[in-house]
Amino acid sequence: MALQEIQSFAAGQWVGPDSAARPIADAATGEVFAEAGRGSIDAEAMLAWARDTGGSALRAMGFHDRAKMLKALAEYLNDRKDALYDLSFRTGATQKDHLIDIDGGIGTVFVFASKGRREMPDGQVYLDGAVEQLSRNGTFVGQHIATPLPGAAIHINAFNFPVWGMLEKLAPTLLAGMPAIVKPATASCYVTELCVRFILDSGILPDGALQLVTGGLGDMLDHLGPQDVVSFTGSAATALKLRQTPAIVQNSTRFLAEQDSLNASILGPDAGPGTPEFDLFVKEAVREITTKAGQKCTAIRRLIVPGPHLQPVADALTAKLGEITIGNPRDESVRMGALVSSGQRNDVREKTDILAQEAERLLGDPADFTLTDADWDKGAFVPPTLFLCDDPDTATHIHDTEAFGPVSTIMPYRDTAHAVALANRGQGSLVASVFTHDGDTAREIATGAGAFHGRLYFNNRDSAGEATGHGSPLPHMVHGGPGRAGGGEELGGIRGVMHYMQRTAIQGSPDILRAIGGVHVPGATEIKGPTHPFRRRFGELEIGETHHTPPRTITLEDIETFAHFTGDTFYAHMDEEAARRNPLFPGRVAHGYLILSFAAGLFVDPDEGPVLANTGLDELRFQKPVPAGSAIKVALSVKRKTRRTDEYGEVRWQVHVTDQDDESVATYELMTMNAY
Repeated sequence: MALQEIQSFAAGQWVGPDSAARPIADAATGEVFAEAGRGSIDAEAMLAWARDTGGSALRAMGFHDRAKMLKALAEYLNDRKDALYDLSFRTGATQKDHLIDIDGGIGTVFVFASKGRREMPDGQVYLDGAVEQLSRNGTFVGQHIATPLPGAAIHINAFNFPVWGMLEKLAPTLLAGMPAIVKPATASCYVTELCVRFILDSGILPDGALQLVTGGLGDMLDHLGPQDVVSFTGSAATALKLRQTPAIVQNSTRFLAEQDSLNASILGPDAGPGTPEFDLFVKEAVREITTKAGQKCTAIRRLIVPGPHLQPVADALTAKLGEITIGNPRDESVRMGALVSSGQRNDVREKTDILAQEAERLLGDPADFTLTDADWDKGAFVPPTLFLCDDPDTATHIHDTEAFGPVSTIMPYRDTAHAVALANRGQGSLVASVFTHDGDTAREIATGAGAFHGRLYFNNRDSAGEATGHGSPLPHMVHGGPGRAGGGEELGGIRGVMHYMQRTAIQGSPDILRAIGGVHVPGATEIKGPTHPFRRRFGELEIGETHHTPPRTITLEDIETFAHFTGDTFYAHMDEEAARRNPLFPGRVAHGYLILSFAAGLFVDPDEGPVLANTGLDELRFQKPVPAGSAIKVALSVKRKTRRTDEYGEVRWQVHVTDQDDESVATYELMTMNAY
């Protein structure tokens, strides 16, 4: 049977493998079915097509247009995921594993699409933080902005998640406005290739936004500059080699790394046998050891338990892991499939031999397991393997050797400080989990271990029903870790998008900052509209358009009526002597919410019109007490406009309430939905 040729997509063309191609085998059967790789690629042409064609097209779009593009892409892939499932069985993954990789990847794209629409502006400049007043009178101000890097993002991905590994990097990259060149690991690149074919066939992305290299990158890294980004997932040794590429060092090319990680899970001192936390600890340990056959960068490698509970944990895990059905992942009864390749299997065997030098093997002999519809000699199978180390303080291998498969080591601790010290012996991990119902234990571990771990996952009886799991990176939260884990970050919502953008401090007049950012800045020249702004449709309103109201005097009767009507009879509003004893008030003052209500009465146009609804307010600050007899007035400015649908958009209004002395009484942002 002819081998399937896994192709690359370079500079707009699909290119097949050549004589330098590597064979690829089915992980479960050992059958060689495909080949991938070339002796050389035209790296300069690929980079030029990405930067000039793909990058230009993406940067011409706004954040919301890119977010819509991502949503359409996720929907397109979601309709074709069955084909990805079928092919992914060849990687040794089970159907449940596919849900993590394929559905998880598509779900991540959906999340970034949503965040792009909700948390980023409908424009091309992202505002990072508030305006800073840099001068006494506010005529010279500053703000941080972010704009997309005009280079190319090189994504070098690991073998274990051929779909999620690509999409979790690709989504924030495209949302930022950068094109990507994706290089998956050869062992599973055939799944990535099919996914890329779907993406390109959809026609959703502009030309040059996505390219694929199945095989080596050749000399591509030698051609990178200061506007490019390398995002790498893999071993620490490979990361170190790539980081030292002269062009990357000389040009300060951004290099993001997510690498080896000896993740730990701690059973709290309060979580003894019979508690819900003990059962959760065992359940999650079994899941993390067996999901994807332990080939997860977030899998639990070290199980840190109180000394008195060491044997009960060992007994429970040995029993549960011994029940795991191993074999052909296409069989629905199989819970754990094969490792991705025979090479990976051999590496895990070598690493377990190292661990066995200082830990007792409790489980892991193939003779103790029966394979389902598979052969130990042909497939890349490794049974669930559990070690116990009685003396983790003097041991070294269990804290520095990662067997990237279904392997974990149990070890005892004396007290919480000792547990923290053991967890930190890994010198940096992606995640550590803690199973406890005790808040003091959680705080001690968080403060002691936080600096060594990119994520701390706490679970107990209260959160178990909805907790997503120790090994599940979520697009909302940062994925990465210090030290051994690579020192990089991915995901984390808009934080992940910022890795592909440049943060720039801009300084100038309020008018200049408004022109750049598309948001009204206090002190900028006001624009007077032809009619009341509530009479103008979304598309007609201009940023900076400001409406000034006449004043309204607040009387003592107003204050008392409001107090009795609302039930808010707080002494500062009703008792003159008590109010004067308060160092913040000159006597009885108006309620803050009375000021808001009167302000709305001053600026609201009552007739039916383009304003469809008031959806809330942000950044409310009361700045000066308002005693009876004060006259308040309002300046209502169009601060920002964000299109939501073809029918309406969100308008953010800057509301500035002042008194008869023109001193600030209150400021806030009002949000309305306005017909388009």
